[in-house]
Amino acid sequence: MLPILEKAVREGLLLESAYRHLEAWLGARFLPQWAQASIEELVEQAEWSELNDRFYRRLVFGTGGMRGRTIGRVVTAAERGGAKPGEQPEHPAIGTHTLNDINVLQATIGLYQYVERYLRDRSRWEVPKLVIAHDTRYFSRHFCKQVARAWSYLGGFALLFEGPRSTPQLSFSIRYLKATAGVVITASHNPPHDNGFKVYFETGGQLVPPHLEGIVEEIAAVPMETLGACLEEALEGGVILPRAVDEAYLKVAEESVLCPEVIQRERPKVVFTPLHGTGGVAAIPLMKRLGVEVSEVVEQMSMDPRFPTVVSPNPQHPEAFVQALKQAEAIGADAAIATDPDADRMGVAVLNAEGNMECLNGNMIGSVLAAYRIAKLKEKGILPPKGSSRAALIKTFVTTPLQAAIAREQGLKLIETLTGFKWIGKKLDDYEDQLHRQLLEDEGLALDYDRTSLAARMRLLLEKSAYCVFSGEESYGYLANDRIRDKDANVSVSIFCELVADLKRQGKTVIDYLDALYVRYGYFLEWLGELCYEGASGAFNIQKLVDSYRSSPPKAFNGVTVRDMQDFGRTPIYDADGKRVPAQDLYHFQLSSEDSFWVRASGTEPKVKFYLFALDPVSDQGQLVEVKQRTKTRVTQLAEVILADARVRAEA
Repeated sequence: MLPILEKAVREGLLLESAYRHLEAWLGARFLPQWAQASIEELVEQAEWSELNDRFYRRLVFGTGGMRGRTIGRVVTAAERGGAKPGEQPEHPAIGTHTLNDINVLQATIGLYQYVERYLRDRSRWEVPKLVIAHDTRYFSRHFCKQVARAWSYLGGFALLFEGPRSTPQLSFSIRYLKATAGVVITASHNPPHDNGFKVYFETGGQLVPPHLEGIVEEIAAVPMETLGACLEEALEGGVILPRAVDEAYLKVAEESVLCPEVIQRERPKVVFTPLHGTGGVAAIPLMKRLGVEVSEVVEQMSMDPRFPTVVSPNPQHPEAFVQALKQAEAIGADAAIATDPDADRMGVAVLNAEGNMECLNGNMIGSVLAAYRIAKLKEKGILPPKGSSRAALIKTFVTTPLQAAIAREQGLKLIETLTGFKWIGKKLDDYEDQLHRQLLEDEGLALDYDRTSLAARMRLLLEKSAYCVFSGEESYGYLANDRIRDKDANVSVSIFCELVADLKRQGKTVIDYLDALYVRYGYFLEWLGELCYEGASGAFNIQKLVDSYRSSPPKAFNGVTVRDMQDFGRTPIYDADGKRVPAQDLYHFQLSSEDSFWVRASGTEPKVKFYLFALDPVSDQGQLVEVKQRTKTRVTQLAEVILADARVRAEA
C-alpha cells in the first residue's frame, strides 16, 4: 500500500503529513482488522481528500480537550459493518485526526501516566481515581467503557455513571468523590458527526497549565505498539456509580437559588427541551423540586445522537427553539429553555411586549442573571450596599461590556479571562487556594471546602479571599456555584427560573428587566460572526487569517478608523488580580467610535470567530426603541465589512 501512497504524494493528491501518519500507523501493526481494512478501502477508492482530512495531523487539545469527527464524510464498509443506513456504524472513523478507539486509548494512557507521576511526586501513595461521564452522541458509551477498561488495566480505579450525564455533573463529582481526574466523552453542541474527549483535574476544572502541557506531552509520547493490549474487548474495568452521587449533585445545584420561596409562590410555567441531550437528567428534577411548572417538548426528550428534530443541537441558534416556541405560545408559558447535548450551555426565550416569545442571546442572559444576583445578595445583606472589592464578577474578554459596566457601578471587582470556561474555573481555584492559605496563616485552621456550608464559604471568601458572585461567557455558559468548576446549564436553568418568578411577582418580564439595564448603563449591542474552514486545507486558511491580523493590522472599517489594537499573543496583559493573562492569538480592535471588535480562532471547532460590540447612550425609556434601531443598523453594516475583509485575508 505504501507505494500507492508515495505515488499519490508525488502527484499532489496526498499531503506529506498525511503520508507520514499513515506510514506510522500501518507500520506499527497495532491496528485492528477493521481499521486496516478501512484504510485500504479509502486508498483503493482514491478518496484522497478524505484521507487528508483524517490523517493530515493528530487531534490536539484545544479550549476543551480533543474534538473531531467520529463518523467520516465517507463511511467505509469496514466501519459500517452490519449497521443499516442511518444507524450508528459498528466502528468510528479511523484516522489520526478523528476521534476513534486508538486516539481515545492513547489519550487515556497519557493521562494515566501523568496522573500517576503527579501523585508520586507529591508523595501521595494512592491509586489514581478517574470519574468518567458521557453524553448521548455516537460512540459515547463505547468510548466511556473503553476509557474505564484501559484505566483499570493500567492499575487505576475507574468510576462511571450508569448512563448519560451532564458535563457539569462530572465536574462536581470529581470533587465529591475526591478523584484525581475526570473525563467526559462529549462534543458539546457540535454537529452529530463529532465527538470529543474532555479532561478535568482534581479541582473539578478543565485542564490549564502546567497540567495541560504535561498531559499533552505524555499523550504524544505513548508508543503506538502499547495500544494493542488495551484494544482487547475482553478487558473488564470500571465501577458503576450509585444514584446517591446524582442526589448529591442535585442538592448542591439547588443551593444556587437565592430565593426558592419566590418560585414556590409564583410557580412559573416553563417549556423545556434538552435537544436530545442530557439536560433532562438533572434540569427537570431540579425545576420540579423548586416548584416550576415544567412542560417538556416530548419530541426532543429522546437521547438521540442524530438530533433528528433540529438542524443543530445548539441553543445559541434560534432554529433549535422552533418546537419549544410553538409549545410555549400554545400553553402561555413564561419562558422556553433549551440546553445543549452535554447540558453545560443554556438558551432561553421569553415574552416580549407584543406577547410573543423572543430568544435572548448569551450576553443578554448573562447580564440579567448577573444584575439580579448582585441585587439579591445586597438585599440579603451578604454583600454591602456599595459592593466589595472582594466580590468578583468574572467574564471572558469577548463577553459583553455591559457586564463590566454592571460590576463597576455595583462596586464589584471585574475579572476578565480568555475564552474557555477553564480560565474561569482556574480563578475559582485561585480564590479557594487563597482562602486556605489565609485561614491557615490567620487562625491556624485547615478547611474542608466542600463540606463547608455555602453561607460560611461566602463569608470566609469575602473576608479573606474573593467570592465569585457570578461568572459567564457569551457562548451561553454561566455558573453561580463554586462547588462546580465548569459552566452548568442545570444550575443556570434553576437560577433563570428564579429570575422569571421574581419578575412575575412584580408584574414584569425579563425583557422589561433587560431594557431597564440599558436605560441605566447604556444600550449595548453585540454581534457574533464566524468563518468556517474544515479539513486540512481549512486549517491553512484559518492560520493564514489569524496571522494576517498581526502582520498587517486593519486601519479602518466602513470609514471608522481603528484607534488601538491589542495583540494578546505579543502584549503582556494583566487581570484585576494582577495575574498575567496567558499569551494567545486573540486580537482586540478599538474603533474611533465607542465600538470595538475581537478576533480569535476557535479552540474546539474549525472556525475563526468575530465579536463586535457597540454602545450608545440612552437618556430615557422613550428613546430606547430609536437607539436600538440606529445601533443595529450601524452594527450590521460594520459586521459585513469586517467579514468581507476577513475572507480576503483567509482566501486571497
